[in-house]
Amino acid sequence: MTAPEDAIRARRRLTNKLIAAHEAARLRPFFAPDVKLIVGDGGLIVGADAVVDAFSGQFADPAFVTYVRETASVELDAAGQRAAEQGRWRADWKGQPEMSGTYLAVWRKVTGQWVIESELYVTLT
Repeated sequence: MTAPEDAIRARRRLTNKLIAAHEAARLRPFFAPDVKLIVGDGGLIVGADAVVDAFSGQFADPAFVTYVRETASVELDAAGQRAAEQGRWRADWKGQPEMSGTYLAVWRKVTGQWVIESELYVTLT
């Protein structure tokens, strides 16, 4: 059986691959239906459909390359049903300086699968 920390890290790597491939619709299963996402500039996106729509819009921009999130740590709650993932992120757009910062993601286990409940991204560069 895969350890929860390893499962979350693997799911994060897969989301990175899907973002690099500009596969917005395939990201949907990674988000809880009521996900809350605070983007790097402080804006709020609520709901998995809205998050996927935001990715679709960015993927339609020919200058967009990818977002990469690199997990630094994963910490589980006592019951093993929620986890906090912390790490660094970067955004690559053609012809623009790289943006980067730190992030925190809250994962919860739903019917045996880890999904993102909320994420906070802080732009630092």
